[in-house]
This record gives sequence, C-alpha cells and structure tokens, in this order.
Amino acid sequence: MTPAPVKGGPIGRNAWAELAATIGAACLIAGYLRYTIQGEWLRTAEILAIGGGVLLLGGIIVGFGGIIAFFSRRSSRLGTNATVLVIAVLAILFVVNFVGYRHHKRFDLTTEKLYTLSDQTRKIVRGLTQDVNIVRFAKLPDAQFDDLMTEYRNLSSHIKYQTVDPQEKPDVARDYGATHMGDVIVASGTRKQTLQGNDEQAVTTAILKVTSQQVKTVCFVSGHGERSIVDDGATGYSQADEGLKKENYDTKTINLASTNGVPSDCSVVVIAGPTQAFFPQETDMVSRYLDGGGKALIEVDPITSDKQVEPKLDSIFDKWNIKVGDNVVIDVSGMGRLLNAGPAIPLVISYGDSPITKGLDGTMTFFPLARTVSIADKSKLTPQDVEILMTSPQSFTTPKLEHEVKYDPKTDTRGPLSLGVEGSDPDGKNARLVVIGDSDFATNQAIGSTSNGDLFFNTIDWLAQDENLISIRPKSPTNRRIVLTEGQSVGLQWFELFLLPGFVIILGIAVWWRRR
Repeated sequence: MTPAPVKGGPIGRNAWAELAATIGAACLIAGYLRYTIQGEWLRTAEILAIGGGVLLLGGIIVGFGGIIAFFSRRSSRLGTNATVLVIAVLAILFVVNFVGYRHHKRFDLTTEKLYTLSDQTRKIVRGLTQDVNIVRFAKLPDAQFDDLMTEYRNLSSHIKYQTVDPQEKPDVARDYGATHMGDVIVASGTRKQTLQGNDEQAVTTAILKVTSQQVKTVCFVSGHGERSIVDDGATGYSQADEGLKKENYDTKTINLASTNGVPSDCSVVVIAGPTQAFFPQETDMVSRYLDGGGKALIEVDPITSDKQVEPKLDSIFDKWNIKVGDNVVIDVSGMGRLLNAGPAIPLVISYGDSPITKGLDGTMTFFPLARTVSIADKSKLTPQDVEILMTSPQSFTTPKLEHEVKYDPKTDTRGPLSLGVEGSDPDGKNARLVVIGDSDFATNQAIGSTSNGDLFFNTIDWLAQDENLISIRPKSPTNRRIVLTEGQSVGLQWFELFLLPGFVIILGIAVWWRRR
C-alpha cells in the first residue's frame, strides 16, 4: 500500500519560482505606484522597481519548465485564451488612454469659461521661444494648480512644471530662492519670479516678467487735473496702474513743466482727462514727442461744469487729422438699462477694424459722459486711421447736458457716433496716437465692468507695440448665490427633513401593499 504524501514537506523548485515571481510583480507595481504619487524616481521607488524586476525575471527563468507544462494542459489553454482576451482589452484601454493623454481635450461648460485659458495666455505661451520652469515647493500635490499647469504644458513644450519637497531637496529650494512651503517660482534663464497668487493671471504675469527682454514704462501726465494712478477712490486710476504692472509695465507720473519735456524712458504717454489747459510749451512738448516716434493715449472728457476747461491740445489733433467734438453724447437706445445706466452713459457694441478692438466683438464697453472723437477729413484716410468706438443709431449729440435732453435736428447729430480714433503717423516715424472722448471708462469704478478694462489695456499694448498681449483677459465668476428670507429658509428645511422623506416612505409603503 502506497503511503499518502505528507503535507508540509519540502517546497519544490516551481513553488519557489512562483513565490519569487509573485513578490517581484508586487514590488514592481508598488515601485510604479510610488513613482506616480511622488512624480519622480526616488530611492525607495528605484529599489522596489529594480528588486521586483530581478525577482520576477528570476522566477520566470527558474520555473520555466513548470510554465511550459502548465500551458500544455487543456484547461490551461482555455485559461490562456481568456487571459489573452483580457490582455487585449487592457491593451486597447491603454492605447485609448495614451492617445487621450497625448491629445488632451477638456470641455468647459461654465458661462465665463473659467476653466479655459484666456486668449492672452494662449498667445503668450504659444509664442515662447525659451524654456520656462515652474516649480512648486511643497510636500503634497495641489490638484487645482496641477490641472492649471497641465493646461499650460498642453500649449507649449517650453513650459516645464514640477513639485519639489524643499526638505528633501534643500539645494533646489535654495537655487530658486524659495523661502516658504507652498512657494511657486517661475524661472527662465537667470530671471526668477515668485507667484503672487495661484491663478492664471498670476502665472501668465510671472511668465511675462521672466521672458520679456525689455520692461517698458507707461508715463501718466499730471499737473492739469488728470486722473491719478495713486488715487484708489472711485474716480482714480489705481486699478489701471495695478493692471499695467501685472502685464509687466512700469508706471510713473510725470510733470511736463518740471521735466521740460517727455522723459526718454517713456514708452507710452497717457493724458487721462485733463480739466485744465496745457500751456503752449507743454503742448509743443507732447507734439515733439510724437514727431520723434512717440506713442500716446489722450482721453478728453466733455465740458460739463464750470471747473473744466478745454485742454488746448487742438494743434496735436489737427496734425493727426482728428476732430474732438464740443458736445455730449446721449444714448436713448435703452441698452444702458442693462447696467443701470442712464442716457448720458452711451454703450458701444460696434467696433472699428483695429488690433485694439479685434477681440471685443460681441462685448460691451460704456463711457460715462463722453464726447465725439472722429476723423476730421475722411478724404485723407490711411489704413491706420480707424474710428474704433461706434455708438448705436439711437444716440445723438447735444451741445450741453441738461436735465431733459431731446434731439434737435438744428444743433444735434444722430448716431452712430465715433467716440475714439486710432491715428496713424503723419510723418512715417512709427508714432502712434489714440484719442478717446472719455476718461471715466478706465476709472476704478468702471474698469472692471464689461470690457472696459480690456479696451484700456489693449490700447496701451498696441501703443507699446506689444500686440501679443492684446486679447480678452481672464474673467471673474458671476455671483449666482441665492439669498433666502427666513421664511423661505425654514420652508426649505421642512421640505428636506420631513416632506421629501415622508413622500418616499409613503410611496414605498404603497408599492409594498400593492404587491401583497
């Protein structure tokens, strides 16, 4: 009688091979998972991957005979077919995911396209000719910021992004100048910039600062009652100043009388709503600056009070074939009601063919208390002479603003009316001039509404010959919160706690009773 095999005897060669292969596969998977979480091959992940690979390969070699014998059986062949089918399905899924990863596509269904990079960012990033390294110094990942960086990397191979633990790699943190956990540093060449915020605008601004070859200066003229870039009140220009700095411009205030002319470092000169007249010598200074190839934005408000006088810049306007009307524009189209605006605040939805307004089609800009600015002699038009801001056909001019204004065919002109002109260089020296019949549109209380800010910043970008920045900037989300009264809040709580659950319970009892 043959004795039965004793359980717990020596482990065979094939069993050892199977154990080694199993442990090896587990180590390989663990090493890969650790790599995907950390984003780089650290020592532990390397040891797991290398050790696992050696064990798996050794197990296959040692147990190769057993593997051949196993697959020679009929049941094994059937299992092999099933295994091959599973592997084929997994391979198809892998290919689909790989193609999806290489050809990334997301759909943004929000009204303001909050999760879609703006045209401005797309232009800047796609135009990069040098690598930009973005390094986030932290222990844990930030899913929202990582997603944003994925969008940037999809636009250009020049964008490099990584997360680094400053405690594990203090030398990297020291090289980039990171001083706090969570710092995000944008670097290109020798230039480095720490992000002021983790949103799209902050990232794009930092990219501009580290890649720009030259920082241009926008000079705001003072001394004649102009808007001030240090005034943070409703009628000041502090937000315009902040926006220009975010787009990598330097800003400063100049006084023509004290500087005896426009300083040589002024890339663009802004005269924003003067309420007092320029001296003839100051007008000549601005004119000479333009004659030498300068760039200027002049915003001229209508005269609506005794405290205002004409700025006496007519000699400049005449030379550039621009006519500034002595009037106030009234808009009775009713479009202003969308913004709770009256007829003295004309809205513009029609724009001339200009780089400044190219991206504004379909958007609105509004101009509190504006006057007409148009091309004086249409027979002398050049391709660069463009009336860029046109009011509705229901608008008209009036000589002065009164409590009740009605159209008078004897003195008034019906719309569409031009509120702004982009002027060409009359002497061929690449000078640029934009004149707009209102300065209120870029004040702190108006620049963030509709597309007013885009118009102002696009104008500066065009004047500074930074056409790559001309676009629509990132939008803020619309506030859709619902405010409930106390009674409505109590009613909603009763519905959630009692009525809705009670309805479900009664419906369940009814179904149970019927099925009895």
